Amino acid sequence: MARIRKPRPKQSPYITPEGYERYRAELAYLWKEERPKVTQGVADAAAEGDRSENAEYIYGKKRLRQIDARIRFLTKRLDELKVVEPGERVADDKVFFGAWVRVEDEEGVTRDYRIVGPDEPDMHPDYVSMDAPIGRALLGKELDDEVRVRRPKGDLRLTIVDIRYEPFDD
Repeated sequence: MARIRKPRPKQSPYITPEGYERYRAELAYLWKEERPKVTQGVADAAAEGDRSENAEYIYGKKRLRQIDARIRFLTKRLDELKVVEPGERVADDKVFFGAWVRVEDEEGVTRDYRIVGPDEPDMHPDYVSMDAPIGRALLGKELDDEVRVRRPKGDLRLTIVDIRYEPFDD
């Protein structure tokens, strides 16, 4: 029986200029530096003779497959993405993509989030994907709005205390 891969969930196509540049730089590095280096290593290991017991050859081929898979992913994803420039928002008083949002929870603890695309939350600890529950709850809201974020461990109520399109200084 053929193994059927479950389709990936549809991700939002939006990305910040910084996130797009990170993907583009990674693709260039893999294609121009990492892949040629690994390819040369595989060729050198193959020239040594018996490939079935040559660990360098086997590992090199495996690493080459990983690099090629990542190159395919990045190439396809970069074609799908729409870079959202900071000046493309409609108003500064609402939470849109790229906004820095300061929220306060029920205990009075404040936290800052930046709404980014699903490809970039790992770039910074304060970045949250627009597809994540907190990101979805905050999008479109205004200053002083109370939002409810549904979580498995219980709902979280947050109040928006500041919205900016530049990082908070303090």
